Amino acid sequence: MDCYFQKALEEEALYFHPIKALGKLSTTNQESDVTIIGIDEETEIPESALDGLLSRKGTIVLLFDSTAIDSYPQLLGAEVLIEAYSPDEASRRLAVQLVFGGISEKSTEGIRLAYGSADAMGMDLGLLNQRIDSIANRAIRTRACPGIQVLVARKGKVVFHKAYGYQTYDSIMHVQSDDIYDLASITKATSVLPALMQLYGQGRFDLDATLADYLPSFSKSNKADLEWRQILAHNSRLKSWIAYWRSTVKRNGKFRMRTFKHKESKRFPIVVTDSLFLHKNYKKRLYKAIKKSPLNEEQGYVYSGLSFYLLPEIVSNLTNSEFETYLKNEIYEKIGAYTITYNPLRYYSKKRIIPTERDTFFRMTQIHGRVHDEGAAMMDGVSGNAGLFSTADDLAKLAQLYLNRGTYGGESIIPGAVIDEFTRCQYCDEGNYRALGFDKPAWTVNPDATSVSISRQASSESFGHSGYTGTLMWIDPKEELVFIFLSNRVYKTRLNRKLYTENVRPDIHDAIYDAIDP
Repeated sequence: MDCYFQKALEEEALYFHPIKALGKLSTTNQESDVTIIGIDEETEIPESALDGLLSRKGTIVLLFDSTAIDSYPQLLGAEVLIEAYSPDEASRRLAVQLVFGGISEKSTEGIRLAYGSADAMGMDLGLLNQRIDSIANRAIRTRACPGIQVLVARKGKVVFHKAYGYQTYDSIMHVQSDDIYDLASITKATSVLPALMQLYGQGRFDLDATLADYLPSFSKSNKADLEWRQILAHNSRLKSWIAYWRSTVKRNGKFRMRTFKHKESKRFPIVVTDSLFLHKNYKKRLYKAIKKSPLNEEQGYVYSGLSFYLLPEIVSNLTNSEFETYLKNEIYEKIGAYTITYNPLRYYSKKRIIPTERDTFFRMTQIHGRVHDEGAAMMDGVSGNAGLFSTADDLAKLAQLYLNRGTYGGESIIPGAVIDEFTRCQYCDEGNYRALGFDKPAWTVNPDATSVSISRQASSESFGHSGYTGTLMWIDPKEELVFIFLSNRVYKTRLNRKLYTENVRPDIHDAIYDAIDP
């Protein structure tokens, strides 16, 4: 079976086994597995292996060769048999999507994000290819970043998905469409926000409650009475950020006691790099730094990540579940977004994960497979501020969930009214254009505003989030549009700002809007 089928299957499922492994697979005793067999004109399957697989509950056969029944008549006894005789990539993608619910058997309205024709979705594919190719290749040529992925979906169909360039500037490993990226601050919009929206919809989280209502340890701090609506809209007087790592280093450059060691132990179990391990109780110091930080003197918009370090604990307390477990069970796995994860080296090869910065001031190593954000790294890689990794496809699934107003695959995950509340501008009358955790177009409140991330054509209804590593997720309900941009612009240094100065993301976003049929 060729790479088209394998790629399409890997975008939906967790594992792919070549035909030569089917003999072993057919003898395993895993009743919960769903086994999908793809057969084309080049496929040769041992009779005994095929018989064993067909006898298993949950075996689905995708048939791409009309003569295969003559060679393997036992296929007619398959529990599920899908015949898709056209040999092209599109047919194989559609067959996999049929299995996973991306399309219906009679080609009625899709219930999950699926690949489709740009023309059928009212977009000019030729223009998309021409403009986006030109902008992406220019960005790579000028070293705005070594590689890029761009995904565009409209009306529930992915109409454009391309990978450009390389993982690094040495031009050794091409960027692949299933590579995994550090999302940076997109984590805010893809971790604590979907969790809070669920809890708000269930009446378990109150936007107008105070910080101390959910974290009693802050009851005597200057932040006790800050309301969550203000906090999430970056309108609460919280400081922008704290360089937590700096307090761990003495003037002579050595680490303070009970901070870091170069060998892992029971007291120092938190892996920051392969040779740097944090004290098990350091999280308390990080919380203390947030608790003692001063507030800004005046009310108004100041983008702050501080609360997003606290929110995972609140979600855990409200759900009686580990934060990461809750996200996987209640959000990601329900939409088939299996690669959205913290600490991806637990599950994926480093070759599939895009490297970020060569850290020359704290971790003193190339960051690859571990979170770029220093604060999140000191939280064992798990925070609401940063830490999530994902493929473009899986990030697009979550974006489509938001575009669908909380439904995906026929299941309601977040109430539509809650999506509406969290994605509307909360303090426009005060000059703050942000929604609850989500970003909005700045020209919502200032007609002369510009953006280094999105097109001026983005509607006032649109929302999303960008990431420091060079990423963007943007959703426009007016045009039923999802735009995913992934890059590692911080490789090898965060000082590289060409992605901003050359307007790479806004220019690509412009091209997407220009490709929409009038």
